[in-house]
Amino acid sequence: MGSLSLVGISHTYHSKRGETLALSDINLMVNDGEFFGIVGPSGSGKTTLLSIMAGVLTPSRGEVLLEGKAPSKGSVGYMLQRDQLFEWRTIMRNVTLGLELMHNRTQEAYGYADELLRKYGLWEFRNRFPHELSGGMRQRAALIRTMVLRPSVILLDEPFSALDFQTRLSVAEDVHAIIKNEGLTAVLVTHDISEAISLCDRVAVLTRRPATVKTVMDIPLTSPNTLDRREEAGYAQLFKRIWKELDVHEEENLFGGTSSVSQPPQS
Repeated sequence: MGSLSLVGISHTYHSKRGETLALSDINLMVNDGEFFGIVGPSGSGKTTLLSIMAGVLTPSRGEVLLEGKAPSKGSVGYMLQRDQLFEWRTIMRNVTLGLELMHNRTQEAYGYADELLRKYGLWEFRNRFPHELSGGMRQRAALIRTMVLRPSVILLDEPFSALDFQTRLSVAEDVHAIIKNEGLTAVLVTHDISEAISLCDRVAVLTRRPATVKTVMDIPLTSPNTLDRREEAGYAQLFKRIWKELDVHEEENLFGGTSSVSQPPQS
């Protein structure tokens, strides 16, 4: 089970220049099996919030709960912006790195790694090195490395931002399908409104710093294919609603690193 609650999360950064309030009284509920998105203006604290969910950062106030309790070790997985695969390790050894660090070198754990590699098309590449794989395959390997530890929740910090636009669409579809197929809960932080709409069941919009939750929107698109969702009748209206909620200047790039769009799509 993987319902995740953020209760009264606030965070202040301290430096020689003083204090900076980054997050202020964040309350969110992510349902079990939900693909949940978080968008907000640049510098609004999205990655800070994700780091708190992951347990990497301790909030100044508030708590993160998984099924009503403090998350146990390994119950929340974290995928960073880049795949972070070690070039000198084979794909198999990259995928099982977490098992080594957790001292979980059991036959069952390694058998699960084998199962995931077979299931998601990387078994024949298990003895290859990362530079021999495409960008999409590398991201799949990174996702499997996270899943091998059997987390209930996977956090995704702009995991497709380093990819070109065409590859980004394909990899996002793969990652979404795998997470849904495995019945995991996912939280995605992204600057890309289109990505949030096409991948997520609901999207939270944060305000400028100090970030609070401005609104949480349902994404009532029905296609299981993320590319097809971009073609559905309600897509453009959802985009405009999120754009207006963000309340940002046109020059800010909220469409992903490869996009030059400066206006919401027309209905």
